[in-house]
Amino acid sequence: MTHAPEHDEDDLDTIAPPQPVFHVEQALLGALLLDPHRVDDVSGIATDSFSTAAHAALYGAITTVPRPDPAEHTQNTKWLDRVLATAREQARGLTAAYVHTLVQVCPWPSHAPAYARMVEAEHARRRLQTATERLVHTVHDVSLPHLIQTVLAEADALATVVDDIASRFPSRSGVLPRTPAPPPAVTCDHTEAVEEEQLLLATATAHPDDIDSVRWLLPDDLTLPLHAGLWQCLTTLARCNEPIDPVTVLWEAQQRGLLDDGSEPSEVLHMLAEPAGSVEHWGERALQRSLLAVAEDTGRRIEAYAGDPANTPCHLVVGARRALADIAAVRTRWQHATTASPPQQRRTAPTTRTGPPTTRPAHAARSSRATR
Repeated sequence: MTHAPEHDEDDLDTIAPPQPVFHVEQALLGALLLDPHRVDDVSGIATDSFSTAAHAALYGAITTVPRPDPAEHTQNTKWLDRVLATAREQARGLTAAYVHTLVQVCPWPSHAPAYARMVEAEHARRRLQTATERLVHTVHDVSLPHLIQTVLAEADALATVVDDIASRFPSRSGVLPRTPAPPPAVTCDHTEAVEEEQLLLATATAHPDDIDSVRWLLPDDLTLPLHAGLWQCLTTLARCNEPIDPVTVLWEAQQRGLLDDGSEPSEVLHMLAEPAGSVEHWGERALQRSLLAVAEDTGRRIEAYAGDPANTPCHLVVGARRALADIAAVRTRWQHATTASPPQQRRTAPTTRTGPPTTRPAHAARSSRATR
């Protein structure tokens, strides 16, 4: 009677593996099935290090079922049968035929430690991918009551994964991944951000003494290049104790080339003449958006690194740490913004003139973060 293979057996033995690590896992399991004592030579992996449930179940059984006598193991399949029975409790599709296949495909059982290292490296990549996916997902979860704190917690969890990978794959080389940066994320409607930034600029123009209290806000935190440039104008005028009003800000903007993009002077004046609320409030809102944008950009960069199989764990560690440094920088500013501190008074200086600020040579408008 012809043996008809079970559906699960057929799946395990004939489906094309999605990644080369599938073959590596087969070789490792085959080596351990042939020579169970080689488990002592394998370190750094656990059941969750494997890419399939069947392989994870087999490894768990191999490491839990008492080892056979070496001489007896070469004479019969009793230990293999016990391993299979134990593994089938977690993966019912496993068959004796697949266990036989694993034994057959192992090139060199003595290479088990090398195979295990490869499995560990691929598991590190998957762990990094999972952590970055959680970070990016959290950035967009508007249902969270404490969004910023949760995002920062996910960033910390990602950093912990990176540190753990670094401890498992130590290297003194600082080679960055060769993976190109991912394209800009698809932007959503930034109408609210634009309106709030306009209120920030107008309120700062009306209350220039409050600008010093938001020194943690940088031009790149604003979404539009024009807004970023106008904020730089305001902070420069405030730092130099120059007169600040819509007209002086407009003049400074002209000297910096901010109107070269076609912005109408009358529209800029109108925008700067409608203050509301407080500088601190709108500044904090802008910084919050900036932190979320940096977190998403960081997550997507690391995700791209982890998705490139050409990157070794050492490449991933270097690239991820460089990317996480961006979050650390904006986190520090966020802590300054949200930590209560006494208001600082702007120094007053005698006004030496009533005209517009000193003319500076016109130059190209500074580049700022593009609209997200």
